Amino acid sequence: MRRTTILLSKILTLTGVAFAATPKWEFVQNGTSGVLALEAIVVSPTLITDSFCASGGFLSNGTMVSVGGNIPAITAAQDGRMGLRLFEPCDDPDGVGCTFIDDPATLHLVENRWYPSAVRIFDGSIMVVGGMHEETPFYNTDPANTIEFFPSKDNDVPRQSPFLARTVPANLFPRLLSLPDGREVLPEIPNGVRVTNPMDGTATLLPLSPPNFIPEVLVCGGSNSSDQIPSEQLSSQDPASDQCSRMTITPAGIKKGWQIEHMLEPRIMPEFILIPNGQVLITNGGGTGYAAISSVGNTIGNSNADHPVLRPSLYSPDAPLGKRISNAALPSTNIPRMYHSTATLTPAGNIMLAGSNPNPEVVNNSEFHTEFRVEFLNPPFMSVPRPQLSKVPTKIGFNQPFTIEIDVPSNLKASTIQVALMDLGFSSHAFHVSQRLVFMNAVLAPNRKSMLITSPPNNRVFPPGPAFLFVTIDDVTSEGSRLIIGNGLAPPVKDQGISI
Repeated sequence: MRRTTILLSKILTLTGVAFAATPKWEFVQNGTSGVLALEAIVVSPTLITDSFCASGGFLSNGTMVSVGGNIPAITAAQDGRMGLRLFEPCDDPDGVGCTFIDDPATLHLVENRWYPSAVRIFDGSIMVVGGMHEETPFYNTDPANTIEFFPSKDNDVPRQSPFLARTVPANLFPRLLSLPDGREVLPEIPNGVRVTNPMDGTATLLPLSPPNFIPEVLVCGGSNSSDQIPSEQLSSQDPASDQCSRMTITPAGIKKGWQIEHMLEPRIMPEFILIPNGQVLITNGGGTGYAAISSVGNTIGNSNADHPVLRPSLYSPDAPLGKRISNAALPSTNIPRMYHSTATLTPAGNIMLAGSNPNPEVVNNSEFHTEFRVEFLNPPFMSVPRPQLSKVPTKIGFNQPFTIEIDVPSNLKASTIQVALMDLGFSSHAFHVSQRLVFMNAVLAPNRKSMLITSPPNNRVFPPGPAFLFVTIDDVTSEGSRLIIGNGLAPPVKDQGISI
C-alpha cells in the first residue's frame, strides 16, 4: 500500500481460464505468492511526497493526477498532504516520453488534504473536495471543508463548502458524482444512513442511456450509527446497513425522493463495479463495524470491522424493485477484503480484487492480516468465444459517428447489442470516484464485420478524457479498447458536442 517505486504498467497479465462445461462466474488466483505479474518499466525510482490515502483521476489529455496524501511515518518521503503528482503516459515500450512529476516546491495543492476525493468534471479538469488537515484516528476533527481544482481556478483560493461543513465529522472521502446537468442538492439519505468515511458505504452513477441520458444515483451500505457517538463507544460488532437508496436526478425524481431497497446482507466498505452489460457488481466489505483502524471499542486485532462478506452480488438496474439484487450465480471467495481493499474492472473484462489491511503497517499474525493475494472474478463470458474488436479509433469527438471492425462469434445471434464507453474510475476507501458507463447507439453491419457507433452527445454526459470501449453481444463482452473522448487537449477545455 505504501510506495517507493513508480511503474508504468503496460500489460496486466490476467488469469488463464480453464474451459468449463457450463460457463459461470468464478474466482481465480494466480498461485499463492500474491505477486501480480506485470510487464513494466521504471519511470521514476521513487516518489518525493507520501501518497498514502490520496485520491486522483485523469485529465482530459490523459494525464493522471494524484492529490493529497499523508505525513510520512517510516519513510524518507516528504509530507504528502499538499501533494500533487502528475504522470503523463506514453506508448513507447522503453518508456521514452513518459513523464512523472512530483515536485512539492513548485507544484502542490493550496491546502493540506488527507482523505480527499477528486473527480473529473465537464471541462476535463479535476475537482478536489474535502479531506482533513491533520491526521486523526476516526472522525474528521480538523476538516478541509473546501474545494479546489487542478489546473487551478479562482486564483488559488479554495471554495468554501457549506455542504461539507454540515456533514462534519463523518465526511471523509466524500462521494462525488459528476452529473450531466451540473450541481444538484439532494435530500438526505433516509433512515440516518451515513456512507462517507469512516462509515463507508458506496455510491455510483448508474449507466446513462440514449436518447436522454437521464442520471440515476445508487447508494448502498454504510452505517446507521450516529456520528455524534464517541468512537470508543462504537463497536466492531455494530451492524452495518443493508440499505440501498436510488434516485432519478431530475426535478420530478428529486421531488419523489429516494427509492429504498435492500442488499442481501449488511455491508460496511462495499465496492460498486460497473460492468459493461450495465449491471453493478457489489463486492468486498464487512457485515459489522466501521472503517479505519484501532479506534472503536472491541476491535478485531486492529480492525474496526468484522464478519467479512465473502460473496458478491449483482444489481440489475432495469429489473423490478425487489428483484434487482441477486447472488445466485456468484461464487464466494475465501479472502476477506476489509479496510484498504480494492477492486476494479480490467480492460480484459474481468474484475481484479486486491488488498485489505486494517493495520497501521504490515501485520501478518492477526485475524485480518495484511493481504498480498490478488484474485480475479471472471464472468461467464471469459470461457467462451467473445467479440473481437479492431481498428477502434484512439480518439473520438462528441456526437460523432465512427466505425469499428468486429468479429462476432458465429454462435451469437446478436439479438441484443450494447456498446459501453467506460471510465473505470479511481478506487479508494470503498468508492470508485469518476467511475462511469455511457451506452452508445450502435448498428451492426449485415455481414457482422463492422459496427457504426455514435459517441455521447457532449462533454457533460461523459467528461472528456481517457475511456474504454466495450461491446456486449447477447451478454458476451469483448475486451476493452482504450481511447480518448473529446479533443484530447489539456484542461480546461470548452464545451463540446450538442445539448440534449
